[in-house]
Amino acid sequence: MNFEVHQLPDNLSRYVESVFYLKDFIPDHSIERVVPTGHVFLIFELDGIVRNTFDNDTLKANNAYEKAWISGVHKNYLSISAHENSEMLVIQFKPYGAYPFFHFDLNRINDKVINTEELFGSELTDLREQLLSQPNSIKKFEQVEKWLNTRFNENKQPPPELLDFYEELKKTPAASFAQLADSYPKTQKHLIDQFKKYVGITPKSSQRILRFNEILHKIHNKEMITWAQVAYQCGFSDQSYFIKEFKHFSGFNPEEFIDQEFDQDDPNFFPLDRRG
Repeated sequence: MNFEVHQLPDNLSRYVESVFYLKDFIPDHSIERVVPTGHVFLIFELDGIVRNTFDNDTLKANNAYEKAWISGVHKNYLSISAHENSEMLVIQFKPYGAYPFFHFDLNRINDKVINTEELFGSELTDLREQLLSQPNSIKKFEQVEKWLNTRFNENKQPPPELLDFYEELKKTPAASFAQLADSYPKTQKHLIDQFKKYVGITPKSSQRILRFNEILHKIHNKEMITWAQVAYQCGFSDQSYFIKEFKHFSGFNPEEFIDQEFDQDDPNFFPLDRRG
């Protein structure tokens, strides 16, 4: 598989986590589970293959997506299709980064995957046509960077106090959330409203997703010794609550997760019908 990541200039990398391009992906499965990361994704398919989302319980297809679509912040796992010979370009926004480019409150797209024409008209399908016409990934990245610069509105940047709070939230144990919230310089309602606008979800939900992803990375990096230790390191005072959170976000309890060797896979994507 060809996988390339584009290095963005500082003015864009402040709000965009990553821009990456993949081609000739050959998965060993057709359905994969995506767990919440707290990010918004803008996805362009460049191969003409229609993608599907699936009911998490029955794994029956429930929606189809082509050309370009947006995946908002999800508070639960999502089941999606994986295809051979895929070619895609993806923009991953930082958790507070999409608003300056989208210009609407991010809670509008929570828990949704939406074809871009519903939100942007033909603007992003036109951009896809431009991407298809480029001879190589370098030129494709240039087109994306041009679009990002065109869309960026400096008057819609998240306020400093929200950015400061989010940085502290990443370091704060789950049990200490109330103390952190009390440190916010404005009202609690203001904090929640700002998070819904710029991040899409509440600060408490953001912290839950952050802690879950911290757990996944510890498992993936072989840092854990016991589940009790992982729970403690990630700020969970109660191991049963840790297990409940793990199952909420992944669909598996920790032991099932290891038994199916998901710790060997990408920390946020897990095959549900692996062949062989």
